[in-house]
Amino acid sequence: MFFSVVIPTYNRKPILEKCLRAMEDQQYSDYEIVVVDDGSTDGTVDWLKSENFPHVRLFCQDHLGAAAARNLGVEEAKGDTIVFIDSDLVVTPVFLQSHAESLKQGQQELGNDKLFTYGRVINTANFDDPTSEPYKITDFSAAYFATGNVAIARHWLLKAGLFDLGFKQYGWEDLELGVRLKNLGLKLIKCPDAVGYHWHPAFTLDQIPSMIDKEYQRGRMGVVFYQKHPTWDVKMMIQMTWIHRVLWGALSIGGALNERTLAPVMRSLIRQGKPQLAEQVARIFLNWYNVKGVYAAYEEAQRHQ
Repeated sequence: MFFSVVIPTYNRKPILEKCLRAMEDQQYSDYEIVVVDDGSTDGTVDWLKSENFPHVRLFCQDHLGAAAARNLGVEEAKGDTIVFIDSDLVVTPVFLQSHAESLKQGQQELGNDKLFTYGRVINTANFDDPTSEPYKITDFSAAYFATGNVAIARHWLLKAGLFDLGFKQYGWEDLELGVRLKNLGLKLIKCPDAVGYHWHPAFTLDQIPSMIDKEYQRGRMGVVFYQKHPTWDVKMMIQMTWIHRVLWGALSIGGALNERTLAPVMRSLIRQGKPQLAEQVARIFLNWYNVKGVYAAYEEAQRHQ
């Protein structure tokens, strides 16, 4: 089993270095790292060309987005098995070995390779020592297929048709591919020993405008997802149900609890050294904006039919 680890990146040079150093320090030996630079402007390409990463092969494209970058990575990959991670993920030395063992065990049990492995992702704001972060309940994911930490035979990705480039904004392109893989009969195998530590800066109030914008983008792309797969499961994923409308409407008191009214609470939590809790408070209004965004996008799509 030869792995091609596909990593799209855009303007993430500091954390990308940690990502690649960790990927180079694997106990498993049969692999390459396919880095696809998505038009970075922070010197990532020149830096990569000047560094010594023995397993890395670098490809460049204009700023077309992560889906296009992953597609290019899969097309250029030499491996029979693709591992997707993000460029802000720092893994442990047993990462690839754990995926390999789980894939082989799954193939033996099923008698075929109609499966993929999904590793654990732990969120952290600790840049200096990201792998010291403990697992938290908020790190749990119920996603069927997500590109943060997954390993799959390359031929299944090609058969499914790779990532849909119709997702022009933030969100859902990986889960939409997951629906197509599920329709092909692939089984999800959890691989908790393949741990990746997903770094992002500690939450601050300055991040809120961009977070709100992402929720509206996610709402619009959620409608694209639903138009391709008009099922109840997809409606639940994109939060386009009466359940989500009632839930987040009630929790946000119809939007009365928002980035302005909750600012004192979030600011106090940040001052107490609890930025993760402050971010969870922000999810109250962020989810409400997402629900509003998906319904607004759906109504607009209906008008243009």
